This record gives sequence, structure tokens and C-alpha cells, in this order.
Amino acid sequence: MSKRAPAAPGPSQRQLRVGELIRRLLSELLVQGTVHDPELNRLSITVGEVRCSPDLKVATAYVMPLGGIGREAALAALGRNRGELRRLLGRGLDLRNVPELRFSLDETYDRMDETRRLLDSPEVRRDTGQAE
Repeated sequence: MSKRAPAAPGPSQRQLRVGELIRRLLSELLVQGTVHDPELNRLSITVGEVRCSPDLKVATAYVMPLGGIGREAALAALGRNRGELRRLLGRGLDLRNVPELRFSLDETYDRMDETRRLLDSPEVRRDTGQAE
């Protein structure tokens, strides 16, 4: 019997569950304008995903402002208010420790657009037998 090397483990069920709870609550906080920063409340920000570290001490939220306009301003506003957001999350989460929040741009849609563009290129259509 041969032993296979273990596959790289993905996120645990607990990481996924806590990440989704944080995503929902963070989205609600941003929509409601609960934060005391008028600049942040003026922005419409989508929280696409939240990934938690295995020890649940760090949560990275992947965000995108509406229409992708003002990405850097949105990240700066979220960064300035991460302490208040963490405190507000602590009120809504039933966790012993609230994770440290980090914010990153959600580039999922940009990658999808690039993939579509590549698949629609004449070279790929020719190679797949879908030439027009």
C-alpha cells in the first residue's frame, strides 16, 4: 500500500463559517452607515469575500467600491476605520476574540473579464474549433 502525500489543506468549515458571518455583518455595517466617517459612509462598497486565518486571528476582507471607481480611496477609508469596524463586528459576532481586519481589493471581476477577453480572441477560437 502506498501512502500519498496529503493534499494542501483548504480552509476549515469553521474558517468558512466565520468568514461568511464577518462578510455579512461587515456588509450590513457599511450599508447602514454605522461608522462615524462621512467619507466611508458616502461610498458604496461591496464585500465579496472574507478569508480567515487558521487561528481566526486575522480576517482579510476582499472589497470593491461600486463600479470600481475610487478603489484606493475606499481602501484608505476602510483602513482608517478598521478599529471601529472591528469593535462593531465584536457586538454582532459570538466569538471569544474578534479577528484583526485587513482589507484588499477584490479582483475577481477583473480576472473574469480578462478570461472572457482571452477566450474570445481569434487564436483561441481557432484552436478550439469555434472560428466565426
